[in-house]
Amino acid sequence: MELPTLILVTRDTVLKQQILAHFKKTFHLIICSTLEDCLANCQEQDIDSILVDLRFLISGGHQEDHLLERIENTAPETELIMLTEEECPEILERRAACSKLHHIKGFASEAELLLDIDSLLSPEEEVLVSETMSLNAANHAAPSTGTSSSAGKAGSSQRHQVEDEVRLESDSTILHGITRRFETNSHEMKIMLNELEIAAQHDVTVLLIGETGAGKTYLSRLIHEVSPRRDEPFLNVACGALPNDLIESELFGHTRGSFTSAHADKEGKFLAAGRGTILLDEIDVLGPEQQVKLLRVIETGEFEPIGSNKTHVNQARLVVASNMDLQPLVEQGKFRPDLYYRLNMLKFDVLPLRRRKSDIITLAHGFVKQMSTKHQIVIEHIDDEFLDALHSYPWPGNVRELENVIRRAVIYCRDGILRKENLPSHILMGQVGPTNDPSVVLGHQKQNDSERLGDQVAVTEKELIEQALFKNNYSRTNTAKTLGISRVTLYNKMKKYGMSTKK
Repeated sequence: MELPTLILVTRDTVLKQQILAHFKKTFHLIICSTLEDCLANCQEQDIDSILVDLRFLISGGHQEDHLLERIENTAPETELIMLTEEECPEILERRAACSKLHHIKGFASEAELLLDIDSLLSPEEEVLVSETMSLNAANHAAPSTGTSSSAGKAGSSQRHQVEDEVRLESDSTILHGITRRFETNSHEMKIMLNELEIAAQHDVTVLLIGETGAGKTYLSRLIHEVSPRRDEPFLNVACGALPNDLIESELFGHTRGSFTSAHADKEGKFLAAGRGTILLDEIDVLGPEQQVKLLRVIETGEFEPIGSNKTHVNQARLVVASNMDLQPLVEQGKFRPDLYYRLNMLKFDVLPLRRRKSDIITLAHGFVKQMSTKHQIVIEHIDDEFLDALHSYPWPGNVRELENVIRRAVIYCRDGILRKENLPSHILMGQVGPTNDPSVVLGHQKQNDSERLGDQVAVTEKELIEQALFKNNYSRTNTAKTLGISRVTLYNKMKKYGMSTKK
């Protein structure tokens, strides 16, 4: 018996695998990455059903609406299902309301989504699978994915359902490699991961910007693992840990006698990596001459070891990282504009943990499981107050700090229950340590001393207002009281500095 045909339009590898696993015996599946591909398939053959994933739109949805209309006109008898976030663009809302298109908004879990799709499609019998998009599915496991505001609404209950790991994972987007994965519940990070996975499949230089401890090195290794170069070497060059006069030797190599301590020929990282991946961390420390040579490698692949006239061609893929935005360095004359614009084309911002607080509890669960296994300590329960303390702390040291705090808590746990007493005192007291983000005040200072506008000459008004808003849970009334100004004055200053004035 010939199976009905289902087209899935998505760039989300995890969702693709869920649909493949669930419907592989009931549909002939065609996977498309764009609506244009879907339309082409509809013009070439009869399609029974189409499932379109429009959760991660950056535009207003007008182009997607136009293509959906063309698909509906081309295949008027085809069952069409559209997935969106809870906050769907108005034009797509109108499309769903004025046509027979089925609209699934902000599903909270994989099980809920598949149940909804099942009820709409009611498929029968068995299946063959064909794919029109190569996404290296063999290297991805298939936990769950989710979306949107439903996930956000579940955020508070996640903190109090400690043992329900399946539900916690169902609200997250996960990028899988061979030995590691990057999981997030943050809407911004979900979009970033989906775009990053696409970039990872191609031989392009990727720039990662994020604070120390936010996960840039981890993410770089993951990029390598999901790329076609996964079986080749991965080399990490910590540029900030090398003296300036040795960075070039480390990258390009040198010949014997090329400088005083060059007692033998040395192969640089660009040769040693072969066809693998090189992470250049703290790229901002490179001097002008080193930046010129790096730009040449990126543009042409060519370089010469120090003291040699022989030109080599780099075959490795480059991932570069910095814990600060490069644009201010360009404006200060410390970073070459041409190199900046070359790198900035594929820039990905790795958000600090305090800007993706929905990830804190999920990460904490993962670290508890990891540390309890590593140190052979049984953890039977995590107290709500323990999780609340983690959630309220701003984590200037980001994921790395959270990992170390969980390690300490697990080591000092004696009865199998993690309580807030197992946390370091500075977490419970809110003593914020140093960070390279100026919006977090260094050290623990009394509120009245640190947040009065007239008392802080060295800190700009914008930075001070941002910190006060954060500490007061973005309440303008409480923030104005803290700063000793009126709500009207606060509102005007927020407007002046381009800060969001919405509650």
